[in-house]
Amino acid sequence: MDNQQLHSYPPAPFHHLLQQLHQQLEMFWNHQRQEIEHATDFKNHQLPLARIKKIMKADEDVRMISAEAPVLFAKACELFILELTIRSWLHAEENKRRTLQKNDIAAAISRTEIFDFLVDIVPKEEEVKEEGLGLAGGGGAGGEAAGVPYYYPPMGQPAPPRVMVGQPAVAGIDPSMYAKQPAQAWQPMWHQGLSEDGSGQSLDGPGYAAPPPPPASR
Repeated sequence: MDNQQLHSYPPAPFHHLLQQLHQQLEMFWNHQRQEIEHATDFKNHQLPLARIKKIMKADEDVRMISAEAPVLFAKACELFILELTIRSWLHAEENKRRTLQKNDIAAAISRTEIFDFLVDIVPKEEEVKEEGLGLAGGGGAGGEAAGVPYYYPPMGQPAPPRVMVGQPAVAGIDPSMYAKQPAQAWQPMWHQGLSEDGSGQSLDGPGYAAPPPPPASR
């Protein structure tokens, strides 16, 4: 009996989530490879090239930067953010939450060897407190977190962003989640819906109230 318990650890649900995570990562990278091979637009990017170029120039040894270098860095940063987000969502799903939090990112970093260089940058200071409270934390009993974006869209970019909206990263794989969607599809996520506590407060917050209408002329 003890041997069976040892072989069954971690619990089966965790193995199920981990297996789906691997499937999603494999599908994600296959899609990214195909997209890169057939890429034709090198002018519009998810991340601003000017900011990336400024960071590169922070190194005093860098004198000149070719036009291709910031483009490659922009794509590399985009892929890095996407994969880390997918891995972080697994931890949020384990704790049955609908919101991706800092400790989810820290957990993904600690579980992934290639992210070891980020351990000191994103410490797991909140992890101990959460484990002490158990897994009944924030999101609804056993419900799936449908409709949660994996990453926020770029603001002020002319190109329509690639979005992955639908089922969470570990709740199933839908190829359509990687399809390009029009930018306006993101608008309801910023301007509609209620806060997590159900207070009914708009996502814009009280500081973004519309200005009062001008007085009517008599």
